[in-house]
Amino acid sequence: MADYFLLQSFFQRLLQTILEWDSWLFLKINTIVTHPLLDKIFPLWRDSELWVPFYLFLIVLAIVNFGKKAGSWILFAIINVALTDQASSSLIKNWFARIRPCNEELLVGKMRLLLEHCSGGFSFTSSHATNHFGFAMFVFLTTRHLFGKWGKCLFVWAATISYGQVYVGVHYPIDILFGALLGSGIGALTAGYYNRKMGPITLSQNETSLSQ
Repeated sequence: MADYFLLQSFFQRLLQTILEWDSWLFLKINTIVTHPLLDKIFPLWRDSELWVPFYLFLIVLAIVNFGKKAGSWILFAIINVALTDQASSSLIKNWFARIRPCNEELLVGKMRLLLEHCSGGFSFTSSHATNHFGFAMFVFLTTRHLFGKWGKCLFVWAATISYGQVYVGVHYPIDILFGALLGSGIGALTAGYYNRKMGPITLSQNETSLSQ
């Protein structure tokens, strides 16, 4: 029994240390490693509405180039986003119920909120990170034989959007880290299932890689 309490105490101290480090890094990113130009860019960059044309472009790209598999690819991409969003927003956030930094009383007067308001939802994990990394992983694993090294740019895209969530003041770094891991895992599972069931995507007009 004594060993159990010692172990419990150790993990409580470890968790407290991690959370303190997380808050320190959040404040570093949110208040010190800043620039007036980034203050204008990141509130827009992390806005999902900004990327609607990009998603429409991918849909058109699939319809034009993926032949009969276009419909199934688009459907699985939507399913993947639904899975990542529900896993983060409906399951994990309600389970951990971590307060967002912009709603944290201990950070009042210490942090910057670059949005008009702070969401009342919970912080862990970041749904932005989960959704975008999940989408990036799904697209990368199902099309890497077509796009080659350019497919890795999707992870840079997801990372910058996720970083923006910390920069504007609505998420901690750990929210982003675990959101990215969760999303990447779901994206990999969805892509793996799609690749096994549907087979590799081939171009409808020619066999030349889109990366060339």
